[in-house]
Amino acid sequence: MLVLDATATASALDYPTLIAGLRRIFAAGVTAPLRHAHGLPRAGEPDATLLMMPAWMGDGSHGGVKIVNVVPGNAKRGLPAVTASYLLFDETTGAHVALFDGAALTGRRTAAASALAASYLARSDARTLLVVGAGHVGSEIPAAYRAVLPIDKVLVWNPTPARAERLVANLGRQGIDAEARTDLEAAVGEADIISCATLSTAPLIKGDWLKPGQHLDLVGSFTPEMREADDQALARGRVFVDGPAAVIESGDIKGAMASGALKEIAGTLYDLCGDRVEGRRSAADITVFKSVGLAVEDLAAARVALAARRQD
Repeated sequence: MLVLDATATASALDYPTLIAGLRRIFAAGVTAPLRHAHGLPRAGEPDATLLMMPAWMGDGSHGGVKIVNVVPGNAKRGLPAVTASYLLFDETTGAHVALFDGAALTGRRTAAASALAASYLARSDARTLLVVGAGHVGSEIPAAYRAVLPIDKVLVWNPTPARAERLVANLGRQGIDAEARTDLEAAVGEADIISCATLSTAPLIKGDWLKPGQHLDLVGSFTPEMREADDQALARGRVFVDGPAAVIESGDIKGAMASGALKEIAGTLYDLCGDRVEGRRSAADITVFKSVGLAVEDLAAARVALAARRQD
């Protein structure tokens, strides 16, 4: 069985190839039951979450399952909030084919899914990206977006400014023009695209801050208790989701629907990639994409990584 650590997993997932793989799998459709989520109570810190995410192609080729531990309290320990592994298996025989570092795979497929959605929903001339949240996923978002759009400036905001500065320095070493911001409202006003990748339980982005033509990407809220944008932000935009699970799992979607601010979902990534719905309709549209992370994305990434290693 092939075993790839974090570095090897990431290096096997270049963004243009990964985004293309996601586009194909969303267009084709794959069997993916709703994730299994279990709360792990913690004393003196936010509760942890155990997630199990299976999917299979249905054509006898591959299936897989990801096991994820989300521990928000790790921020105080100086450790990653997410630990995960992904097991790819032969769908016909059940044989285990490969084991990938789940955090690396998750970070890259999450950023790639946001970029894939933006290829349909953001203005094609979008150049300034605001990243809200300087964690692992936030650090991946600029490269993913630059694979599909002419992004030439990245702004970074984080609740802890020092972490934003560290990400800016890292992006600079990659040759990306990046600047840290401490005023979130002002940063939103500068951006063509706002991408939020946080573990926030209270809205960070206010709908009153948004301006025509912007695209808002909400990555972080994967439980009903989590929010990254207020109801007004959801009300002002045409809202798309990665899949039906977002309506059940995300506080951003559930909260806005419960209040009546959000009346309908315009479509999913399945719809966009299958050309069943229209994405951006005009330069003045405000578009919103809410992802919760899907098992089909993990499976697509694992297959891309396996193919890359077999070509080495």
